[in-house]
Amino acid sequence: MPPHNLILFLHSLALSIMYLYFQGIMGRKNNRGMLKRNPSKIGNNSSSIVDPTCFSCTTFNILAPIYKRLTYEGRACRESSIRAYWHNRNEKILYMLLRQRSAIICLQEFWVDNEELVDMYDTKLGDAGYINFKLPRTNNRGDGLLTAVHKDYFRVIDHREFLFNDFGDRVAQLLHIEVIAPFAQCRSKNTYREMLIVNTHLLFPHDPSLSLERLRQVYKILQSVDAYQKENNLDPLPIILCGDWNGSKRGHVYKFLRSQGFESSYDTAHHYTDAEAHKWVSHRNHRGNICGVDFIWFLNPNKYRKLLRTSWSDAVFGLFKYQVRRASLIEEDAFAFLKAVSNGDHITYTGFCEALRQLNLIGQVYGLGEEEIQDLWLQADIDGNGVLDYKEFLQRIWNPMWSYQTENPSLDQEDSSRVTIGLDVTNAELFPAETENGCWPEDYSLSDHASLTAVFSPVRMASSRLNS
Repeated sequence: MPPHNLILFLHSLALSIMYLYFQGIMGRKNNRGMLKRNPSKIGNNSSSIVDPTCFSCTTFNILAPIYKRLTYEGRACRESSIRAYWHNRNEKILYMLLRQRSAIICLQEFWVDNEELVDMYDTKLGDAGYINFKLPRTNNRGDGLLTAVHKDYFRVIDHREFLFNDFGDRVAQLLHIEVIAPFAQCRSKNTYREMLIVNTHLLFPHDPSLSLERLRQVYKILQSVDAYQKENNLDPLPIILCGDWNGSKRGHVYKFLRSQGFESSYDTAHHYTDAEAHKWVSHRNHRGNICGVDFIWFLNPNKYRKLLRTSWSDAVFGLFKYQVRRASLIEEDAFAFLKAVSNGDHITYTGFCEALRQLNLIGQVYGLGEEEIQDLWLQADIDGNGVLDYKEFLQRIWNPMWSYQTENPSLDQEDSSRVTIGLDVTNAELFPAETENGCWPEDYSLSDHASLTAVFSPVRMASSRLNS
């Protein structure tokens, strides 16, 4: 057989095996009964949603070939140097995505520097009815984000790019979209049908000192989203945050987003609590650890939202408390640590700064800036007398209130007269199926991440006011 015919034959064989693989995996999943819990079924079928009143959203870190390590002909290399490998793997990824047919697709580690790969995704997703938006990371890192929305479901009103310009070169995308699919809940002319979609990829926590920068990245995203809504005179809209958050349900980022009213779609669909952190996994990292780091967060417009500035200070003080407790200090010891340079029974600004420096929260490239420190101090100094007593220390630093309220208790008649769409999660699943039970299958090779898909049903609800 001529070499080129052999290559075509092997390529066709690979696609056939891939088809049988996905059919087998999804068959095993259906046999477990997971999808029988809800009629809004999802999966790698030619028609991914049974219920026409729902739409699905998929997030997937597809592992850029410039980062994927492998051994080829006895030498260590990156997948990007072997076209046949990265091309074949990304064909399989596209095959899965196109069979799944989610209305929203958010990809991370998309290899934006390779024109052939970009054209492959643009062509195949475009032919399938998607509108694509790509955003490289700053400083020519080579990878970035791709967000695609299906034109049968949504009209794109606006698109914004957020460049953090941090040492991690992180970025985020925002799409302002209008629901156009004929959902019964959205047919009323008096119902606002707009939503915000955000796609991002946070810094990997190579060491605990990076926790502050990861919190700051989330803070920047939420600040940018709020600024966009105010700039365009928008009342609160449903928000979906997708991405690789590089942190589990036990982390500070998770608590920060929960304090802002966001819910994890997968945990909501499966009725998991915040404390159930090992029920599922979505990533096997370069250290060989498996953990759940990929989330599709959602926030409904009737949700109570703590002031963003307050949530940020609570998160930073939570990080302070975590580091102090690692040193086996209880609250009395922590108070003494903060007031070490004071002559009285109170904390001075100088002592506050010195303690933050000793905990590496300032003095680093990614540490707190002077303006951030002063703002934290002003929020902690409740009575404004220039020092912190023990009561203020307990109330604002040691035991700040993390609020997970589900709806705004202050909605008045004017608010309730404005009806908008909200989101109910009807189902969510991870692929491959084993990750839903906290296991990582050794025969899975599409990425070092699982794909996460959530199914949402639009519902009519009153909107709250946007907090500043």
